[in-house]
Amino acid sequence: MTRYATEAARLLPWTGAEGQPCYLIGDGGGYVSRVADNVESVQLDMADDLLGHVEEMLGDRSATPEQLRYVVTRLSESLREVHRIARSRGARLAVAAVRADHPE
Repeated sequence: MTRYATEAARLLPWTGAEGQPCYLIGDGGGYVSRVADNVESVQLDMADDLLGHVEEMLGDRSATPEQLRYVVTRLSESLREVHRIARSRGARLAVAAVRADHPE
């Protein structure tokens, strides 16, 4: 059995040229895995900052429709990124649980 058949594919926190998902096969300790971890961390921090900004805007009755449309667009992008991170981490947790139940 090859190494690739025994390791789970990780959904990466970015997409390919035409928006298709990108995957990494490996043990999670390589360079691309570390880059992906860093990108996920930045994306989650940005989502947190965006939520704070949205809360401020919702309390500001002078926010224009254009400003609200802009922030909703950014929220959509951020939610898409956070959802991808959650799917990736959930899949890796499921694989880890199976491996824990069936050690080699």
